[in-house]
Amino acid sequence: MIERTATIASTVGLHARPAAIFAEAAGDLGVEVTIARVGEPLDEAVDADSMLALMGLGVEYGEAVVLRTEDDSAAEALEALARILETNHDA
Repeated sequence: MIERTATIASTVGLHARPAAIFAEAAGDLGVEVTIARVGEPLDEAVDADSMLALMGLGVEYGEAVVLRTEDDSAAEALEALARILETNHDA
């Protein structure tokens, strides 16, 4: 399992537009990725490609999340997803 921590840059948190952008990118990767707040148990992580699940996390601006995948060759995929989270998509 590999992990990557990211901080939410969108001032509206992981809601609507930022969640849609992130979920679409996660779905396009072909790798199973989960997301959860830092410090939350593994079983509370949700599928990164589900916009509704992402919005259900209620993650706000400045909060840290952890992305995880069982695919040890997917480090670049996690980096790409982290960059999306660390970019403000409010405009």
